[in-house]
Amino acid sequence: MADDYLVRIGKLIRDARQHRGWTQTQLAEALATSQSAVNRIERGNQNISLEMIARIGEALDSEIVSLGYSGPMHLRVVGGRRLSGSIDVKTSKNACVALLCGSLLNKGRTVLRRVARIEEVYRLLEVLNSIGVRTRWINDGMDLEIVPPAELDMAAMDAEAARRTRSIIMFLGPLLHRMDNFLLPYAGGCDLGTRTIEPHMIALRRFGLDITATEGLYHAVVDRSASPDRPIVLTERGDTVTENALLAAARHDGVTVIRNASSNYMVQDLCFFLDALGVRVEGVGTTTLTVHGVPSIDTDVDYSPSEDPVEAMSLIAAAVVTESELTIRRVPIEFLEIELAVLEEMGLDHDRTPEYPADNGRTRLVDLTVRPSKLESPIDKIHPMPFPGLNIDNVPFFAAIAAVAQGTTLIHDWVYDNRAIYLTDLNRLGGRLQLLDPHRVLVEGPTRWRAAEMMCPPALRPAVVVLLAMMAAEGTSVLRNVYVINRGYEDLAERLNSVGAQIEIFRDI
Repeated sequence: MADDYLVRIGKLIRDARQHRGWTQTQLAEALATSQSAVNRIERGNQNISLEMIARIGEALDSEIVSLGYSGPMHLRVVGGRRLSGSIDVKTSKNACVALLCGSLLNKGRTVLRRVARIEEVYRLLEVLNSIGVRTRWINDGMDLEIVPPAELDMAAMDAEAARRTRSIIMFLGPLLHRMDNFLLPYAGGCDLGTRTIEPHMIALRRFGLDITATEGLYHAVVDRSASPDRPIVLTERGDTVTENALLAAARHDGVTVIRNASSNYMVQDLCFFLDALGVRVEGVGTTTLTVHGVPSIDTDVDYSPSEDPVEAMSLIAAAVVTESELTIRRVPIEFLEIELAVLEEMGLDHDRTPEYPADNGRTRLVDLTVRPSKLESPIDKIHPMPFPGLNIDNVPFFAAIAAVAQGTTLIHDWVYDNRAIYLTDLNRLGGRLQLLDPHRVLVEGPTRWRAAEMMCPPALRPAVVVLLAMMAAEGTSVLRNVYVINRGYEDLAERLNSVGAQIEIFRDI
């Protein structure tokens, strides 16, 4: 029994190491031990303490074991079940984290309605609380109240929480208005390959922010004499880059023009929030934003972020892959029109209600009913484009959808260095995916899914794609170390169970 326990732990460690892309030697160096010791651990041939397991988990940024943590660690999925009924789309993860960062602009009380209770939000709240921001859940835990202190205590920042979220990078825009110099830990989050912050720096230098990166920290110094004297042209039409520029422009006393801006859903939500703070933003939904900044913001604001189009796409994919009839309510249709057009071309049978407004009064919603369909592979490749193109984060769901369609589909995920690689994890569940290079994968369908036990990919959307395939596979599958899913989805297993899935949350230790 003890030997079996050690073998299982060793397999978890090996899988986590391989997902990180490390050799046994690299892990050994991080642990100050030998490669042969790591080899024995991974083969289950060495006794290992909980302390050592925790050290390995920290080195690999993977929850091999979770002590004193009440949340889920693994999922056991009984697949082959049809979904039915209706399910609501939750508020946007990416909008909520941008609004949390945006609350630093305000000296007054900020209330955000129906905030997604996900790990990414929790990490940001830990960071905010550590520097003196008071936050509390109100209205039976549905809404979040944020009250900043007169002065932020940056020296007390929870660096561990900050390193576990890439969203920390969006502190730069608001903080440059609050202090002349400060430190921020390097941004973390999903393992999606090299993602430079240089586009952020190019935009924020125009507001006087200078960054030096050393020893895992960004050292920020602000030159108060600097001011954008011409339009800021973003070198990358990225969402967080645009948000950082908006946050910097919001309290710049004057008019700032931002060109090549993202017009994606989370950027629009941030613009609507800034409007509630008294900052007028022209051109929302376009690639040119004109920001009429104000030097000081001190107002009590109440704002409702809109629904998450990527979660909506997840639920659409769940219905397609499990061949189910499912109604997905509160779908932000304007951010899914290209995806639905592609699915219609593939043969998706669905209908939608007339449009109605989200709680923010701006975003257009529909209720969407998806029915079992005989899908054909699309004529053209699936590839992302900036809004209003197919959403970058929705590309992975087309891997699972293409796997149940007749024919061969080329998926080109050109944005991230290695996310396409994680999609080949579907092969362990019966998929037929051929990796052409780190950005392109060929998917051949239809697929006869089969159950498997495997490690959760370290990237959010591919991890959910694997879960959806497990739901379609006859038999019982196990998906281990699902922290990454909890970063972006609130109670996903329980909500899927409410419409007919059978997913059990459990922990080994």
